[in-house]
Amino acid sequence: MSSANLKRRSFLGAAGLLMTTPGASLAAPGKPLVVINTSHGAIVVQLEAQKAPLTTANFLRYVDAGAYDDGVFFRASRDPGAPKQGTIVARPRAKVLPFPPIRHESTTKTGLRHTTGTISLGRFATGTATNNFFICASPQPYLDAHPGAPGDNQGYAAFGQVVRGMPVVRKILSLPTNGKSEFADQRGQWLSPPVPIRSARRSA
Repeated sequence: MSSANLKRRSFLGAAGLLMTTPGASLAAPGKPLVVINTSHGAIVVQLEAQKAPLTTANFLRYVDAGAYDDGVFFRASRDPGAPKQGTIVARPRAKVLPFPPIRHESTTKTGLRHTTGTISLGRFATGTATNNFFICASPQPYLDAHPGAPGDNQGYAAFGQVVRGMPVVRKILSLPTNGKSEFADQRGQWLSPPVPIRSARRSA
């Protein structure tokens, strides 16, 4: 099996758990901004509320509930032989109960792609995505949908772009990844220590 297929299968949307009920947060027209404050600095993402409305609304629902406050970037998946390329993966704080999974918004439907700075939603099977998200530090086209490919070829749901803070993304990608992984195929990818998310808030 190719490394790309293995990464596609193993790219996690592992659980996070939030004790609250779904709020009335819906994606506003336009392109909302969210500031993700980490211990290494701020990452500002602009969301594609019109192109990926379901995924954007889902992410904003967690943001508005404060689910990512005290969450972490816990994984840095670097491309083999290219340590400055890859993705960083985040999840809410512990003991946060997820809202129901959402319908998958494929890149073939949204027209979005996993380029440098793309923010996207983690998942296992299609239709299981909840609150784990990842940011691309470099182009990652294998994460796009490839309808003609064998197996799970639906890719991941891209829903926005980093507009400020790519040095922070690259810094997190470069940190030590000798943490203990919950998944055998992600050994050597878990950050030690994880990078704290201090807050994630909409920007006015």
